[in-house]
Formats: sequence, structure tokens, C-alpha cells
Amino acid sequence: MQSTAAVSVSASATASRGGARSEAARRPGGVRVCGLRGEALACPSLRISQSPARLAVARAAATNGAVAGSGGGFDYDLVIIGAGVGGHGAALHAVEEGLKTAIIEGDVVGGTCVNRGCVPSKALLAVSGRMRELHDEHHMKSMGLQVSSPGYDRQGVADHANNLALKIRSNLTNSMKALGVDILTGVCTIVGKQKVRYGKAGSQDKEITARNIIIATGSVPFVPKGIEIDGKTVFTSDHALKLESVPDWIAIVGSGYIGLEFSDVYTALGSEVTFIEALDQLMPGFDPEIAKLAQRVLINPRKIDYHTGVFASKITPAKDGKPVLIELIDAKTKEHKETLEVDAALIATGRAPFTKGLGLENINVVTQRGFVPVDERMRVMDADGNVVPNLYCIGDANGKLMLAHAASAQGISVVEQISGKDHILNHLSIPAACFTHPEISMVGLTEPQAREKADKEGFEVNVVKTSFKANTKALAENEGDGIAKLIYRSDTGEILGVHILGLHAADLIHEASNAIALGTRVQDIKYAVHAHPTLSEVLDELFKAAKLQPREGRDSKPRQPPQPLLKVLSFLTTLFSSPK
Repeated sequence: MQSTAAVSVSASATASRGGARSEAARRPGGVRVCGLRGEALACPSLRISQSPARLAVARAAATNGAVAGSGGGFDYDLVIIGAGVGGHGAALHAVEEGLKTAIIEGDVVGGTCVNRGCVPSKALLAVSGRMRELHDEHHMKSMGLQVSSPGYDRQGVADHANNLALKIRSNLTNSMKALGVDILTGVCTIVGKQKVRYGKAGSQDKEITARNIIIATGSVPFVPKGIEIDGKTVFTSDHALKLESVPDWIAIVGSGYIGLEFSDVYTALGSEVTFIEALDQLMPGFDPEIAKLAQRVLINPRKIDYHTGVFASKITPAKDGKPVLIELIDAKTKEHKETLEVDAALIATGRAPFTKGLGLENINVVTQRGFVPVDERMRVMDADGNVVPNLYCIGDANGKLMLAHAASAQGISVVEQISGKDHILNHLSIPAACFTHPEISMVGLTEPQAREKADKEGFEVNVVKTSFKANTKALAENEGDGIAKLIYRSDTGEILGVHILGLHAADLIHEASNAIALGTRVQDIKYAVHAHPTLSEVLDELFKAAKLQPREGRDSKPRQPPQPLLKVLSFLTTLFSSPK
């Protein structure tokens, strides 16, 4: 599901809002003290590509007058359709680059993530984590703690989630206003090249022009045919986050990120859960080994049962005293298997792009299953396979990687391009996390994906694992369940994927994702120092366990820092030791 692209780091210093380079970017020798430049370190993975194709893209952006102040009579340098996390990230970076920017939102600032997704769900999961710990009598006693009769107030829990969403929404709004981003309200339609129309019901529409336009309209819950949503007993994650009830028995259709997280919430609050999964195994999007262990830790010990290899062909809401009815059919034969009677059903079958009504037909763009087609630079492609000038699409609406932080990264990448600096985002370096207890996180390829790639390209894959049971900090917390898994090339040391199940896995994954983004290999990262005792030592041990294929004539002498790095360090020593 993840797209493969080459990583690129811009050599240009970040411009201030007025377009002037910062003082830090003009240090002697062009060296940035925080984040040394790739060419100064002679690091191939960070060095700027100067291929003719990339130079042509950068020149084209400059020729099109992408940089603010280049004239052209447009109302804005950049208009962003959608004020979710992706649109917000793009807007803030655009202001930093000196672009006059507007963002148009038809609902509320923050989009799905802040209002109906990542943010309120984490509030519910924070509650479920504490409830789960307080109810674990054995865990409490092992640490010398005594807790009696822990309980919760459903409305108080719901209010916590809602208040967090309101706070983050306010923070996002204020940050854009403070930087001078114009926040325009209304439903937006693209009416022609570099022109949009927006407005609210009952008011006159307005038209504005923009040198560049970014589509960032996000997604909505996907509801398969045959499922009737009433928002009370049969509902999506949008409704579930309001926590209007805690049913005794709830069926969750789909065992991906959304389904797993809500199973964690509902079981912690006392519900029994039944998973309904169309594929033959639970958690099909995860690395199979991690999924197997997660089932042992997150599902088997809890009040959860499951049906795999079946579709919920029809779901009828509860009414007139009757329960929710779920008709199950075999995923392959389509024959009826059984009918479940439950108190509620959560539909967690993924998300669909929200792109209807954008006016894409006005610019000869045809969606693919609702997704806006884009190239590796997020440039929108028309029905003939040509790039639509000055039009981009980021986030869930393009379907490359449906994660809020991926949308933000794509938005920043687009702003880099329209500011005259070519940039391609490496989607394989973008981490993902499932905030269950314990957490699951991953970046890069799963083991089957890595082995398939190796078979095609002719290299060998190695896999090493470490356990949380060997980590001092995890044992101090009595949280030894978990593993970390590294998948890498045994010939070059390239990191292909890292998967973690365990305490704070969502925080630990970023060392691995940054290593992939920067092209750091296992033979180099194994020398990084980690504080003791910390959970980060799980990854420290993981990288140290990696072994490369022996090479003929490999130098057995201790590794020394590369000469270019020694020169940079010498320069910095001279710079900061010289008299002011």
C-alpha cells in the first residue's frame, strides 16, 4: 500500500516569510550547525540530486512564477482546499516560504484527524489504558500497589475526547491566523485553471484565483453495501468517538488500525467484542509475525472472539426491541454462514476519498475509485496522463498513504516544489502506529514484501529481533510483552523495514523511520548511543544484532569517521573556539 519514491533533501536554506534567507543559513562555508548539510558531509543519501530531470522540474516551477512576488495578478500564491492536518502543514510551510496563502474549509478546521479521528481516539485510548492497568490486579500487586473498585463515568470520558478535539482545533486555527493565512469558509469547487469558487448555503459564492492549488479534502468512513447506518446501534468511527453508549456486546467489522483501537477501548470499558474480518487472518495489513504476536497479546486474553474469511453482507440496526442483526457469508463462496445478534456494530472497513463535487471534470481529471491521480511529486494527472499545471493533491484524497502525518509531509513537499526546489517524498520512510495497549508501530516493508523485492532484485534479506523482556525499563514497568523486528539487506545494510510491538512502540519507531529517510545503514546506526535505562535500548540492541555478509578483503581495522566529517568537525571546532 505504500508508494516507493526516492528521498531528496533541499539544499536551499529555508526562506523567511519575506523571502529572505535566515541568518543561520548564511554561516561560513554554508554549514548548518543544527543538521549538517549533506554535501558538507559528502553523504550520498543526503546529497542533492542534480539530474537533468530534477533540474528541469525546479526550473519549471521557477518559470511558472511559483515564488511569491513574481507577479501575475493572482489573488493568492497558494490556495489549499481542505483545512485538515495535511492542509494545515502545507499552509504553515507556505507562509515560511513567503507565499500569500489561503485555506478553504467547508466544515471545521482540523478535518477528520482532529475532529473525528486521531485526536479524540487517543483521548479514549488514554482512558482505556488506565482502566486496563487499574483492573489488572496481578500487575498492580507485583508493583506493591492496591486498587479497589476502579470505575469510569461514560459522559466524563466522552467529554475528555471532545474537549481535546476542541483544544487542538483551536490551536490549529490560531496558528494559521497568527501567521497570516486567510481562512475562507465554504464548499469549494475548481472552476478552471488556477481558479476556484467557494461559498456557503444561503450566501453568494465567491471566485478567487491562485498561482497554485492544493487539494487536501481528506476522506470519510467507507461503508460497504448492505449495511444500514443509524448512528446509534450501527455506526462508524465518526459516531463511536462520541461514546454515546458502551454496549455489552459489539461487533467490529474490520480488524485494521481502527477496529483494533476500538476493541482496546470497548473491552477496557467492559464490552465483549466480536471481530468480523473478510480475509483469512486478523490484522491483514500488519507484518504476519507481528500480527500473530499481537493476536496473542491483544485479542486472545480479552473478551474478544472473531470470524475470519466472511463478509457482513447485511447489517440491520436494532429497533422495536430487536437486536442488531448481522448476516455473514463466506468470502469465497458467498454462501450464508450464520446470523449474529449483537447490541451494536462498528463499521471499521477503511476510508474512502472525499473528492465528489470538486469540479475535477472542469479540468479533465477523472478519479480512480474516488482517488485523485497524482505522480510522485503529488502533481495531479488528467485523463490523458498529462500533468495538470499548478494543481496538486495530498493526503487521503490521493490514496498513496492514508495517514494524517503523511498528508502533512506531502503538503510540505509540494510547497518545496512550488517554491522552486524539487522534492520527492520517500513514502517508505513514513511510520505508522496502532495505539493499542501495548502499541504496534511499523515503517517500511513487511517481511513478505521485503523477500518479494529481494527475489526480484537479486539480493538477500536478513531479519533480527529483540525482546522487551530483555529491556530494563520495560521490566521496571512490568511490561515485558513485545518484540522489535528489523528487516535489512545483508549485503549493503540498507534498512528495509522495522516493526515493533510493545510499550511506547509508537514513540520508538521514529529512530528507524528517520534512519530510512536519511539513508542510514545498520553498520552506521549501530554505533549510536542510547541513554540507559530507556526503552530506546530495544532498538539499540536490534541494530547491534544486525550482521552483514562477509566481504573479501574487508578491512578489519576499527571504523573511523569519514574524512569529510572530520573536516567539518575541525571547522566547527575552529568556528566556536575563535574569539568573538
